[in-house]
Amino acid sequence: MHQFLPYAWFGGKCVPFAEATLSVATHALHYGTGAFGGMRALPNPADSNEILLFRADRHARRLSQSARLLLTELSEDTIHSAIHQFLQANKPTCPVYLRPFVYTSDLGIAPRLHNIETDFLIYGLELGDYLSPEGVSCRISSWTRQEDRSLPLRGKISGAYITSSLAKTEAVKSGFDEALLLNSRGKVSEASGMNLFIVRDGVLITPGVDQDILEGITRASVLELAKTMDIPTLERPVDKSELFIADEVFLSGTAAKVTPVRRVENTDLSASRPVMDAIRDRLTAITEGRDPAFDHWVTRVRLNG
Repeated sequence: MHQFLPYAWFGGKCVPFAEATLSVATHALHYGTGAFGGMRALPNPADSNEILLFRADRHARRLSQSARLLLTELSEDTIHSAIHQFLQANKPTCPVYLRPFVYTSDLGIAPRLHNIETDFLIYGLELGDYLSPEGVSCRISSWTRQEDRSLPLRGKISGAYITSSLAKTEAVKSGFDEALLLNSRGKVSEASGMNLFIVRDGVLITPGVDQDILEGITRASVLELAKTMDIPTLERPVDKSELFIADEVFLSGTAAKVTPVRRVENTDLSASRPVMDAIRDRLTAITEGRDPAFDHWVTRVRLNG
């Protein structure tokens, strides 16, 4: 069972979670016409009255851009203000995951984005490890990642996640933890809700934005961090066969953080992951506010009272 935070941001204010309800006729429920974000917040290990948000500016920017893909305006300032009020109301005492969501709130039956009302909400839940930090097994999904020409993949559009849902369930029901999706050109794209990295001969490699991936914020952070650690990086197409011979394979995402892949299909991968371990340790230090060089990636919210 999920442990939801007691208050949600709904209708422009904080209300008890149980009161943040929608009509069964809500447009976004039927047509997937929404866009969401995901953000981790944790109490500062050194100061329990301070909440740390990882790359809040990037998350707000991406959600604002996603809203524009739905032909609605949601400013970054509006997102930041709502998140701050949300945290002040809830005062979380353990790591939590925030889910801001912009959606068509109209009660209509026509699939459209014009002449329609939209709204914005936030809720949160306690969240530790979304995937096992010891590693996950992955299968190649029979489902294909959508193309940007059929769906705006630069945004986290809620309707797009039907493919992720199908792939994830297929993987779990066939004995795996996670799914890896190929794109329409047969190249590796991403997992059900995470970006993918491989390491070959000391080079950190990840599919580029031309491979129908979501432009993940953790992905971008890993690439930027690796460069400062003198780890060579390369964004390029990744073939399926490379997964079986790579020195390291791992996933990245807000919920998943940095998670190793220990098996792909029936091939066990190396348990030695020096590149991933170095990046994961550094990223953990940053998110916990222990790395002065990247303190600009952390937003600190001081709790009142």
